Amino acid sequence: MSSIVIQGDTSGSITVEAPSVAGTHTLTLPKATGNIATDATVGLGTKNLIINGNMQIAQRGTSATGKTTSGYYTCDRWYNVFSGAGTWTFTQDTDVPTGQGFANSLKMNCTTANASIAAADSFQLHHRFEGQNLQHLKKGTSSAESVTLSFWVKSNKTGTYQINLDDRDNTRIIGKTYSIDTADTWEKKTLTFAGDTTGAFDNDNNNSLRLIWWLAAGSNYTTGSVPTSWEATDTTDIAAGLTVNLADSTSNYLNITGVQLEVGENATPFEHRMYSQELAMCQRYFQSFGGSNVAETVGQGTSFSTTNTYVLIHLLQTMRSVPSLGYSAVGDWRLHYPGVTGQEATVMAISTNDSNNTKVIVNTTTATVASMGGGKCIQLTADSTISARLTFSAEL
Repeated sequence: MSSIVIQGDTSGSITVEAPSVAGTHTLTLPKATGNIATDATVGLGTKNLIINGNMQIAQRGTSATGKTTSGYYTCDRWYNVFSGAGTWTFTQDTDVPTGQGFANSLKMNCTTANASIAAADSFQLHHRFEGQNLQHLKKGTSSAESVTLSFWVKSNKTGTYQINLDDRDNTRIIGKTYSIDTADTWEKKTLTFAGDTTGAFDNDNNNSLRLIWWLAAGSNYTTGSVPTSWEATDTTDIAAGLTVNLADSTSNYLNITGVQLEVGENATPFEHRMYSQELAMCQRYFQSFGGSNVAETVGQGTSFSTTNTYVLIHLLQTMRSVPSLGYSAVGDWRLHYPGVTGQEATVMAISTNDSNNTKVIVNTTTATVASMGGGKCIQLTADSTISARLTFSAEL
């Protein structure tokens, strides 16, 4: 068995050894002056800029049906943009490419078709990034870094699709096309986007970059040319390479998983992170309380009158910004407070009294309950339903 030994300037060395099996095995070197690996790129932790690229976190639930408007559904950090593109069901699916280490994919299934997309209509899948997480891309400098996107995709709808990097800070865009070649078959796609020497990303917690999969688009977006190099955003270019309308039949679906965006011109194996690490990163943008047990307590506080209480909820992770409050039906909630045998009051309204990105004080209102009075210890508890939820969102 042949081998090559590369000796360092001290006692260290690297051995490249030929495989002991027949066949041709190719080691592809980077383009131009790039390196396979250097001290600056090895062992630095998180390389994948995508959060939840393997679709394993779904705090909102594993299925969302009848969707016609834009929103985050099922798998965390994946945002869908709709405009007149039919009705969709989203699921955290268990259909995955074999032997790649994935357990879940995001499935988008058309349930009401629109075979004739209007000029201004579209269906898109987004992943959005904070500017402060992109500074190492050196955008806007002569040293701007290329990035490589890789992902697994499966659909019944063969044809050409387009993906864009959309710079929101400087109104600039670059795009690439890929094809789904074989129906109902998992395929891996790899696209490299050049670095942009114009326009730095803002160093803040706002939405500086969007990675966009175009799945259906009207003529407003398709009459130009694919922006294969960075350019000032031209609406007619942003889906110019798209040849399919994923919304044109209720037989249509698309699954995606294993999404990775990394610095450099070469795709490396998917970075499988610990579940707890992925969940914590998702909770920077969205957190859900309740939904686990009947009569689950989500926070404690005090009453200040016969109708009002303050309940403190400590957030599980520091959130990107002060979150907005969401909740299931008000009737899903009860206030418990001490009495001779224990008392409870039915919640009639829930609102935010005060909050920052680490804690929220929730104001609850009930009908007049004389025994609750003021200064009582309060627990905010789910009623006899597991569907009771409080949510906090700081999404981009």
